[in-house]
Amino acid sequence: MMTDDALRAELDRIFAARDRDHMAPTIEAFTALLEQHPDDPDVLYELGGAYDTDGQEQRAAGYYRRAMDAGLSGARLRQCYLQFGSTLRNLGRLDESIAMFDEGLERFPPSESLGLFRALTLHASGRPSAALGSVLELVADRFRTDEVLRYEAALRGNAAYLRSLDD
Repeated sequence: MMTDDALRAELDRIFAARDRDHMAPTIEAFTALLEQHPDDPDVLYELGGAYDTDGQEQRAAGYYRRAMDAGLSGARLRQCYLQFGSTLRNLGRLDESIAMFDEGLERFPPSESLGLFRALTLHASGRPSAALGSVLELVADRFRTDEVLRYEAALRGNAAYLRSLDD
């Protein structure tokens, strides 16, 4: 049995060696690790990600859920919220996707990527104005450049107006 550090290093090694155009070896490697560590949340998450990359979203969603239920934490949990939310969007489960992003943003409020991918789901759910409004608000919140600060009130006003169009 591997130590936690050795297992995490092996997960990272397998991930780094993946070929996005040929995911079978990566899936096989993560599956072998899962056989040795059947309840490890990091292994479940990485296997889900491999299936996701391979275009097997339905299978990926099950592994993402299992990883979260098994206690996934830290950066991998933040990444799982994003990947699981995106997978749900790709599966047409748009309300679940938005809920997943909302939960992720509640747990990881500084995550710009969760906010941006949530906007993609808003757009996919037929709410393009709300999607753009949320991106404008994210810009006003996180990109504190001189130009953004100069027009912050206008950005926020437009963001609120756009969101109201889809409410």
